[in-house]
Amino acid sequence: MLTALYVPANRPDRFAKAVAAGPDLVVFDLEDAVPVGDKAEARGWAVAWLAANALGRMEIRVNPLGSPWIEDDLAAVSVVPSVRIRLPKVESAADVHAVLEKVPSARITALIESPLGLERAFEIATADPRVVAVALGEADLSSALGVDGPAGLAWARGRLVSASRAAGLGAPMMSVYPHVHDADGLRRSCLEGRELGFVGRTAIHPRQLATIVESFTPTEAQVADAAALLAAVEEAGLSAGGVIVLPDGRMVDPAMVGRAREVANLIREIALRS
Repeated sequence: MLTALYVPANRPDRFAKAVAAGPDLVVFDLEDAVPVGDKAEARGWAVAWLAANALGRMEIRVNPLGSPWIEDDLAAVSVVPSVRIRLPKVESAADVHAVLEKVPSARITALIESPLGLERAFEIATADPRVVAVALGEADLSSALGVDGPAGLAWARGRLVSASRAAGLGAPMMSVYPHVHDADGLRRSCLEGRELGFVGRTAIHPRQLATIVESFTPTEAQVADAAALLAAVEEAGLSAGGVIVLPDGRMVDPAMVGRAREVANLIREIALRS
């Protein structure tokens, strides 16, 4: 999964457009995008759409635990089979369990938006097999940490990647890039995230999707290098152990094969999106 796209749940006129934009996942947002006075109506619209169009490509961001709206949110989404819930401000495994007790069939994307949540990232990622992803809420986290810009978030981003990988969830997706008209900035930010181990990103506007896919697509050189490495490994039977030397002089052992396989798998996934 390379792209997710937020759509405000109080804008039902945008629901079909968000799906048609072609993201891997559409996230109906009941939290930040919806004014207090619109929460109930937005909830009804989003849940009705999810129930009628459950295509496996949709997720709903509910309001945080402890908010005045969470109980109604969970009661409403519980009627949607195998609903994906994006849960904001998760700080513990207990937060995950509290939601799953109310919606046992849910799959959870846990948003980590505080220093405490970040310290417990692995605990959250392994809270339950129904946790399918972890992600950062970078605006709240930056404020709580008192940092500005990508340098201030580099450690937090790296920690999330490590927790996600250690939990067996694979590479996480990056948080949103808020400057909708700044494609160059989005590209730079994606490349920074890619170097830290992220794959893909959540968008707030359809125009960001193409740049995200482009930024996380392996280069031709990386694809060719991975293919050559895997071919050499297969020919040499390296999976059984040992070391080989590639024509360019690099020594390759089994530990290097995993990354090449990830590149090959990612390029296949991107090809299937076309």
